[in-house]
Amino acid sequence: MLGNGVIGILSESTNKWERRVPLTPAHCARLLHGGNNNNVTRIIVQPSTKRIHHDALYQDVGCDISQDLSDCGLILGIKQPKLDMILPDRAYAFFSHTHKAQKENMPLLDKILAERASLFDYELIVGDEGKRLLAFGKFAGRAGLVDFLSGLGRRYLSLGYSTPFLSLGSSYMYPSLAAAKAAVVSVGEEIATTGLPSEICPLVFVFTGSGNVSLGAQEIFRLLPHTFVDSSRLPELSDMAGHLSQSGQASRRAFQVYGCVVTSEDMVERSEPIEVFDKVDYYAHPERYRPIFHEKVAPYASVIVNCMYWERRYPRLLSSKQLEDLLHKGCPLVGICDITCDIGGSIEFVNRTTSIDSPLFRYDPAGDSYHEDVDGNGVICLAVDILPTEFAKEASQHFGDVLSDFIGNLASTKDIEDLPLHLRRACIAHGGALTNLYEYIPRMRNSEEVSENVANFGSNRKRYTMLVSISGHLFDQFLINEALDIIEAAGGSFHLVKCQVGQCTDSTSYSELEVGADTNVVLEKIVDTLTSITNPKGKENSFALKVGKVKDSCVELGYGSKRRNVVLILGAGRVCQPAVELLASIGRNTPLEWTKSCNIEEFQEQNCVQVVVASLFLKDAEEITEGIPDATAIQLDVMDHDSLYKYIAQVDIVISLLPPSFHCTIANLCIELKKHLVTASYINDTMCKLHDAAKDSGITILGEMGLDPGIDHMMAMSMINQAHAQGGKVRSFVSNCGGIPSPAAANNPLAYKFSWNPAGAIRAGQNPATYRQDGKTVHVDGEDLYSSATNFRLHDFPAFALEVLPNRNSLIYADLYGIENEALTVFRGTLRYEGFGEIMGSLARLGFFNSEVCSILTNKERPTYRRFLYELLGEFESSSNNKDDEFVKADKLITDRLIGLGICKEDGVAATRTAKAIMFLGFYDQTEVPSSCQSAFDVTCLRMEERLAYTSKEQDMVVLHHEVVIDFPKGRPTENHEATLLEFGRTHNGKEISAMALTVGIPVAIGALLLLAKKIKSTGVLRPIDPEVYEPALEILRAYGFNIMEKIH
Repeated sequence: MLGNGVIGILSESTNKWERRVPLTPAHCARLLHGGNNNNVTRIIVQPSTKRIHHDALYQDVGCDISQDLSDCGLILGIKQPKLDMILPDRAYAFFSHTHKAQKENMPLLDKILAERASLFDYELIVGDEGKRLLAFGKFAGRAGLVDFLSGLGRRYLSLGYSTPFLSLGSSYMYPSLAAAKAAVVSVGEEIATTGLPSEICPLVFVFTGSGNVSLGAQEIFRLLPHTFVDSSRLPELSDMAGHLSQSGQASRRAFQVYGCVVTSEDMVERSEPIEVFDKVDYYAHPERYRPIFHEKVAPYASVIVNCMYWERRYPRLLSSKQLEDLLHKGCPLVGICDITCDIGGSIEFVNRTTSIDSPLFRYDPAGDSYHEDVDGNGVICLAVDILPTEFAKEASQHFGDVLSDFIGNLASTKDIEDLPLHLRRACIAHGGALTNLYEYIPRMRNSEEVSENVANFGSNRKRYTMLVSISGHLFDQFLINEALDIIEAAGGSFHLVKCQVGQCTDSTSYSELEVGADTNVVLEKIVDTLTSITNPKGKENSFALKVGKVKDSCVELGYGSKRRNVVLILGAGRVCQPAVELLASIGRNTPLEWTKSCNIEEFQEQNCVQVVVASLFLKDAEEITEGIPDATAIQLDVMDHDSLYKYIAQVDIVISLLPPSFHCTIANLCIELKKHLVTASYINDTMCKLHDAAKDSGITILGEMGLDPGIDHMMAMSMINQAHAQGGKVRSFVSNCGGIPSPAAANNPLAYKFSWNPAGAIRAGQNPATYRQDGKTVHVDGEDLYSSATNFRLHDFPAFALEVLPNRNSLIYADLYGIENEALTVFRGTLRYEGFGEIMGSLARLGFFNSEVCSILTNKERPTYRRFLYELLGEFESSSNNKDDEFVKADKLITDRLIGLGICKEDGVAATRTAKAIMFLGFYDQTEVPSSCQSAFDVTCLRMEERLAYTSKEQDMVVLHHEVVIDFPKGRPTENHEATLLEFGRTHNGKEISAMALTVGIPVAIGALLLLAKKIKSTGVLRPIDPEVYEPALEILRAYGFNIMEKIH
């Protein structure tokens, strides 16, 4: 099909706003009817109802309208088409964004190669002087500034100033560029006639960059009454406004705006002040320069119009902190018009794109917050990434004027070697293979894959690395391939850090590589060989090399020459951080005191641990690993089997902190890949069935390695086995555990708080329970659980007024702990502060925990919380006009109503406590219940989550208490053995860590550590009830600082 003279035009599918076309009907007419010199015999246009030129206009000039482009040898578009639009053995031309191996577009390139298609990229078609021939830059600048001026009017209005900009619409609202310009001229006339409020003047627009984007924006700006000033005059302008204000002339209006075009000299200066700015030196060595834009220019700018090209090796134009400081000092900056739309680039806080129909967001640096309105503190930002399509008619005309000159060659040529040089260089793929100029792409892709692979920071990572910067004719003279050959031939590795591809014969390219090797000698050899090819004979300045310092990753992390072990933690919840910190501390050069008192000191001396935290949301994992140099965050969806397989394959051990429903999938992969697994969750029947498979694979799946279950198992088995070793028999085993607020934080009627969603805890209070008391089995129905609470006191902590509720089926632990045939009492309970069960039971009986859809919550008119309360209690009203009196009276009325309904006993104690809890939880508020709440259970969970949350300064507390009564033979007296764990939340490295997180996260990390140190020999599915697990684990817990107290009565 190549070269058959038949052209296809794609229907754009990537964005609803994309209305541009590569060729207009007029261009098609000239190609079809302008003679045979252009070699075009037929044009087929896919139908589209949103294209700027209607299908009928193409038909009128002789084009065919058809969805089927199979007859076409050359197919044109603007943006990347969908993959199913790629047909075999055709030539395609569009903006592909693939030549820098952009990861998100590699499936498109793979499809092109698989279909043996040819790919021409408009971005790579350049003229003799190195400038792109096919671009929309000016249109982006034009549309961007019109859109921003429209938003500027609304922003100033929100600040209390009416300006002529308010009458301006967005670019797409005008039928043509001329009409948009006329509207801007009208705004300019109004400024020249009625002026601008002096309080916002001088109104200074600062333009960065000097390319087409900046020129297009300036073209619109020049339609306003204006004066361009040099950056050095900006302080003078500001002083002028200050003098007017001081002289009482602040009411005078300004009748023009000011523009300032800045260059790199206005943005940076040499770190050594005596040095004169050298643009060439800056581009080659940006590390020698420091940013000054925020000091010299930004303090005087009202609007920054960002149009410049930027790479990460250069200093940012404006950071979030710099903006915060500027606004704090009274800078007049109201907005950023970021036409480059370089997300997270030169303007750090522009972290998202915006759409044509909603082009602005507001950023408030004081709270580092983003908002979708223009009202409030901060600055407005525009970051639309498809601006040229707002002037689709003119942009298409301009584009087609240039493209139509190339169409004849592209449509008729079968062999790309017959194409002119500028088109040949723009061909990325041909006949199922990459062309010579772009053979570097697979290696760049491989580099990216390695960088994302756990091996990059795991046991297979090269120890010695160096940053190597190379510039020159890397791609057109194939020097990049030669450089990569040298690295790989020596046994080294590379990771592409940055890449800028030169756009013509005379321009150079730039790449930064992180080069790695197992030894420093190999790394030095690689650098020597690279240096030898920088200036070969007969070639001048074809290759420039700059090398950084050698980094020893083990020394950087404090590891020396220790063996590196990699632990993958799945899940980045609250319990993750303590686990990461414990594991990542292993192997540092600074000895860990807690390892000296337990039997892993030898492991700590010879090994180090690298921790990889994986989360569905990368930000969550990054928050965990922040400040821990030997911990790495990655994004991972565990439902993506291939990705999960890849990461598990690269590590030594896996810890899953995910919900139990994920564990079976993870465990099966660990069995397949022969990797140990540790979890803190209960071992269910499904996991138990994996025991034999795990043993056959030679791995350990260690479950129930948290607090409850976890530490409770360890303490129980330690006490029970000691008793058996002395010939004793356990007559009674009682275990009570609870995570509750510290006494200082128990400051609400329930004396309880939640560190996560309360739904699970509420549901747990509705579970039935079974236990053995003095040889009799006791069953407690779920609806009676709260009323079964009994008071509980710790002998060593008599101030703790606690109560205990039965916890599910205690009898299974008699068998698990080997005391089924000896213990007359087996009880496991949940600890709460006294009165909790009484209040929760009253709320349950009243219907607060009912999960059925509530009719009052499904009405179109949303009820208030008070109205919802009335629905549960029945109608009653408080007639007091005094708010304080009203709440006191309501408290009394609710108390009486609870007694009257039979919810609480007539003595009034429980009713009073429950009424206070109802009032505290906000059920008497007059605010509306959110529409997301459809049941009483939903409403209660929401109120509890809002009102029973820990503040940043409050601590929680974990209490775990075992009482074991032991009978001994031969007249030895019966003994009562007690063991108590008491832990409070801590502040560590400036972060609050809850007691619950510590008592779950630390044990699970200890489990992984024991497996790494080969202290656990058993394989299969295990609990920490065997001495080889619980003995060293308890030893480490104590050494780590856990307060476990033991006493015998």
